[in-house]
Amino acid sequence: MIRSRHEIAAVAVNLGASGVLIAVTILGTWAERVPGPLLALDLTAGVLSWLITPWLLCRPVQATAVLTLLAAISPAATPPATIGALQVSLRRPPKTAILVAVTGVAAHAVQGLWRINSGISYGWWLVLISIGYGALLGWGAWAQARAALIRSLRERASRAEAEQGRRVAEARMLERRKIAHEMHDVLAHRLSLLATFAGAIQYRPDSSPEQLSRAAGVVRDGVHQALEELREVITILRDDDLGDADGGRPQPVLADLPRLVEESRDAGAEVLLRQEVDQPGEAPPAVARTAYRVIQEGLTNARKHAAGERVTVVLRGGPGRGLEILVSNPLGTEPPGWSGGAGLVGLTERVGLAGGQLDHQEVGGEFRLQASIPWPA
Repeated sequence: MIRSRHEIAAVAVNLGASGVLIAVTILGTWAERVPGPLLALDLTAGVLSWLITPWLLCRPVQATAVLTLLAAISPAATPPATIGALQVSLRRPPKTAILVAVTGVAAHAVQGLWRINSGISYGWWLVLISIGYGALLGWGAWAQARAALIRSLRERASRAEAEQGRRVAEARMLERRKIAHEMHDVLAHRLSLLATFAGAIQYRPDSSPEQLSRAAGVVRDGVHQALEELREVITILRDDDLGDADGGRPQPVLADLPRLVEESRDAGAEVLLRQEVDQPGEAPPAVARTAYRVIQEGLTNARKHAAGERVTVVLRGGPGRGLEILVSNPLGTEPPGWSGGAGLVGLTERVGLAGGQLDHQEVGGEFRLQASIPWPA
């Protein structure tokens, strides 16, 4: 059935074009002839062909077959038959279109045998009919190839859009993982400081009220900061839009290392910092952030596994030479990997993403964390 406005418009165009062509064909055939019985046949064939024309859109093969039969007995049915052949070539497989075209040529060959045209020879009549149906086949093949190309381009565009959406989702997930690693380092450092101060309160109950009050204040402030950082992690991991995830939190630079060391010293650790870096303010953000996290993880591990031992931090390098980092401390009572080593695993991945290398080992009664990070000139 014909339902859409587009189909109704196509039916109207076909009816109009078919009616005009049928009328022109009948007038041209009988303009210089005396009306006779064949005129009634042509009029009947023309009306029937015109009435069948709407079915070309929904049943093109069947309707064209009927029109082709009518074309064998009357030239009035030739225009609708050729329109039907065009519809078949546009909407059906090539084999079907070729079969319809061959049938159309045969029907017009029959028409030319008994409806002799005085204006042209029978041979040229067959040549013109064959050329006409061949043109219809070529038109239909070109239109189908163009439609297939357009569909292919649309499918490729849809796949590309879906692929782009998948890549964006993967990029967001990777960004979440990077941020989660970042916050893991921050929280681990913060909680290790809290554990140190809480341990001091527990094991030194004889401390002065001022010292206990100071330690309790540090624990309270540290808990608040840890909660804020944990809340930020949860917000980032739940949020689908990571556009402001990095912009809302300042990233560490090499100038922040003294403050990081002072935090450990305030927690009672003995830290020796040797910093020999050329142009530290010019360090790329990724290099500075990675170096900061390496030293932060080293200080955190030292507090966990070698509390009370001196920690030595050596940082040297510059543009074109890269950064060399060494964090060492005497071995404590707990092995460095007692907590699962998740921090070192994540740190190794972080340094690798920056193009560097990370190594940790026990040498001569010391635990050494060494990192080499490229710094382009």
